[in-house]
Amino acid sequence: MIHSLHFRLAAGALVAIALSLTLVWAVLSHLFTDYLAAQYSGEMTSVMDSLAAQLTVENGVLRLRNEPADARFQIPAGSRYWQISRDGDVAPLRSRSLWDTEFAAADLSSDQYYGFRETLGPDGSPVLVSMKTMTLGDDPAATDFVVYAGFSRSEMEAALESYHNPLRLMLLSTGGVLVLAAFLQGWIGLRPLVRLRDRVADVRAGRAAHIGTEGPSEVKPLVREINLLLNERETAISRARARASDLAHGLKTPLTVLSHLVEALPEEGRSTALQQIELVRQRADRQLQAARMGVEQMATTSLLGICGKLVSVLTPFTQEKGVDWHLAIDPSLTVQADPADIAEALGNVLDNAVRFARKRIEVSADRTLDNVVLIVSDDGSGAAPECYDMMLKRGVRISEATAGSGLGLAISGDILKAYGGGLDLSASRWGGLQVKLWLPATAARASAIM
Repeated sequence: MIHSLHFRLAAGALVAIALSLTLVWAVLSHLFTDYLAAQYSGEMTSVMDSLAAQLTVENGVLRLRNEPADARFQIPAGSRYWQISRDGDVAPLRSRSLWDTEFAAADLSSDQYYGFRETLGPDGSPVLVSMKTMTLGDDPAATDFVVYAGFSRSEMEAALESYHNPLRLMLLSTGGVLVLAAFLQGWIGLRPLVRLRDRVADVRAGRAAHIGTEGPSEVKPLVREINLLLNERETAISRARARASDLAHGLKTPLTVLSHLVEALPEEGRSTALQQIELVRQRADRQLQAARMGVEQMATTSLLGICGKLVSVLTPFTQEKGVDWHLAIDPSLTVQADPADIAEALGNVLDNAVRFARKRIEVSADRTLDNVVLIVSDDGSGAAPECYDMMLKRGVRISEATAGSGLGLAISGDILKAYGGGLDLSASRWGGLQVKLWLPATAARASAIM
């Protein structure tokens, strides 16, 4: 998934949206908090200034002509508090809301909460306090005093929460809309690539020769390069067809001459030689036919059908040795490949198993997520694991005691590679050889009809 362009675009958009909304949240929250703190600070400053304006000294005692009109100052723990203190006074002047609690500079926290110092109120809840030292009168009769004004911290926190809740909802809604828009943009923006993929599939399937030139300007250079590549490929294929045709034609006459010469061989060797010449001629004819058609046609090939035909041909040889066949192939399993190619690839493997098997040959086929897999196992002597790679090379024979050219497995591997598949060797569960032939699932399909 990490290699998906759609995933990368979506992930990038999500990261950008998350960072942007986080930044917006931080900025707006900070601005509102500063604004709210300034409002409370201004209110407390106004209370302290009004208290100072109503303050007098009578007979050395502080008197307050009029108290602030706010009713909250008269209610115990009413969320608004004031106090006027002077050194030497027995008891400071204070609001009724403080009840029996007094503000003292020593009790105020050293850390500030948005410019306020904190202490406990009459009900034990936190109170945010502003304080100011003032002087009443002129020297030498001047009187110094400290004015306190405070409010409940929970009030400020409630105001912040009442702002943050709708802000949080708004940002989450905005984020959801932006995420949806990002996915839609990615889906719409990648549609030209999907159409390009479909046109390439049409070319691959033979329904079109080129992928066209329409599309966004950003994609057109890629389209142009692909069309040039297709032109070069077509030219190369045409040359290859011509050479294959020439080669097939060139083999006809030598094969005919060899057939006549073989007639003079002794009877015991004549049949084998004629058989091999006929196999070469059939292969040449097929290549010539393919060259004339332009390209070998893809067909739906039943694996069970091909395997059944090959087994019926090889059964007389296995009966002589007492070898039993065991087939486990779903009748509906097919591959999109030329039947002759599949027959040749599988036939070489089965022929190898017939030569080495003692009592059992097992053929199974299955389809995985990515591949169609055909497995041929025997109970022969097998081979050492270090010899597997060598056995897949052309002309290499592990044992000189067994007849063969050493080409069969190599040819099978080449045929499967041409379809994007391959061939692997391993030990069977009986100690013999296990050959796994596989084709990509894109070149295979499960059909209900054989």
